[in-house]
Amino acid sequence: MSFFLPSKVSKAMTESVRRPVTAHDVARLAGVSQSAVSRTYTKGASVAPKTREKVEAAAAELGYRPNFVARSLITRRSNLIGVVVPSMANPFYSEVLERLSKAFEALSYRVLLFSTVSNEDSDPILEEVLRHRVEAVILVSASLSSHFAEECKMTGLPVVLLNRKNDDETVSSVTSDNVAGGSIIADYLVATAHKSLAFIAGAESSSTSRDRERSFTRGLISHGYPVPMRESGNYNFQDAMDSARRLLSASNRPDGIFCANDLMAIAALNVATREFGLIPGRDISIIGFDNIAMASWPIIGLTTYMQPMAQLVRRTVDVITAQLQNLATPSIQEVLPGTLIVRESARLPATGLVEVDGMTAWKPPV
Repeated sequence: MSFFLPSKVSKAMTESVRRPVTAHDVARLAGVSQSAVSRTYTKGASVAPKTREKVEAAAAELGYRPNFVARSLITRRSNLIGVVVPSMANPFYSEVLERLSKAFEALSYRVLLFSTVSNEDSDPILEEVLRHRVEAVILVSASLSSHFAEECKMTGLPVVLLNRKNDDETVSSVTSDNVAGGSIIADYLVATAHKSLAFIAGAESSSTSRDRERSFTRGLISHGYPVPMRESGNYNFQDAMDSARRLLSASNRPDGIFCANDLMAIAALNVATREFGLIPGRDISIIGFDNIAMASWPIIGLTTYMQPMAQLVRRTVDVITAQLQNLATPSIQEVLPGTLIVRESARLPATGLVEVDGMTAWKPPV
């Protein structure tokens, strides 16, 4: 069976499907200028209340949606900040992304996510990032090479490293004090009378993991301890479980393990308790780094070095904002202090426990 539509109806329907509603259509229906329509949908622009009401009514009737992509081509502004993160399996990155999104939204920017989930050790393709017309890039991944950040800077794109640093300091970075963190964890494990210690590293390419390991090792040696046993967990839950399994199966089983991040520490806790029947805080101490929300769950109770998340994000936004205003802004390397939070996964020291923001923390005795 065939149906025939009058030519005028058919033509109108075809045009409605083919051609999206434009600002010109809205202006004509509302009886205002096209610039008035543009001002209505530009945040902070001046427009009379009655004009706004007419424009919004006409837009609703026509089903109009502002084309921000087209506008960016005209203004050369996209108001997009690219954020490069690895797999979101680590809750630390999820929290960082959420905080960055809220902070930039308050400044009328939106965050565009680039994930290296397919290969966390590889850099994103610069051409792909530039194709999305982002106005700046924040590299959050601890595994990305410094080369990508330098490429961004060479193209005139504002860039900052968050949670890692560039060894030659040509690119701005904002990190927590990884060196102090590793050192204080060494002091803590010595103060709580551990005899045999181990470290589970993150990715070998990660500057954060290297800094934490080096200062942890130096701290132990300064107390007369040998270099700790070592395994690599690659910032991966399963790899960290395998690492913990190898350490705890050794003839000289460690009674204290420092993991380069919380995700791996939780993996080590699983192995220690489920497979070896060890009681954290008595038979073994396991310490992480980050203080993700999961670390405070009663079933986990992870002792960990807390990164100052709010300050990290605020300073990162400040650095990017400064570069957006003046690309010639000198690069900075911001290092923010953290705090060792003590929970059930580690033995308690005889002294040095204090309260910080409702949590139990440890300060080395002076």
